[in-house]
Amino acid sequence: MEAAQKHGMKVRGYVSTVIACPYDGKVAPAKVAEVSERLFRMGCYEVSLGDTIGVGTPAECVAMIDAVAEKVPREKLAAHFHDTYGQSLANIMAVMERGIAVFDTAVAGLGGCPYAKGASGNVGTEDVIYLMNGLGIDHGVDLDAIAKAGREICAALGREPASKVAQALKAKAAA
Repeated sequence: MEAAQKHGMKVRGYVSTVIACPYDGKVAPAKVAEVSERLFRMGCYEVSLGDTIGVGTPAECVAMIDAVAEKVPREKLAAHFHDTYGQSLANIMAVMERGIAVFDTAVAGLGGCPYAKGASGNVGTEDVIYLMNGLGIDHGVDLDAIAKAGREICAALGREPASKVAQALKAKAAA
């Protein structure tokens, strides 16, 4: 942090496994708050809270966000949800209602978690854009352009997109 600050670089902090850890099980929201506060006090301009194994539910995510928000201003928090159990959009909605407005996504829902066997990729960018469009939230991201990029990346990787919206748009285009 000192070197980054010395050179005028902004640092975004990340806390992984904020709901559960593949090695230690459930993670206490107070512990997430403690680590997040340390990162914020060190000088991180924002702290991203990651359910990196994708096991969180809306109630768990709200409890975690509320605990962290007692130590770090909500406008300095971001969320990072993997979609292993299909809860990422529900989790986003739940924490949006608690004042979180920044979310990490991955085009076509690509990715995974190297230390959690079976964990899926981060929530699909296409899925989040579609959600935001439906909520009337102005975000400035072109859904069709993102979906096209995702299709091209997936074609190069020889795999199908994990994003439900990407899958629906691909099927619609093929019809």
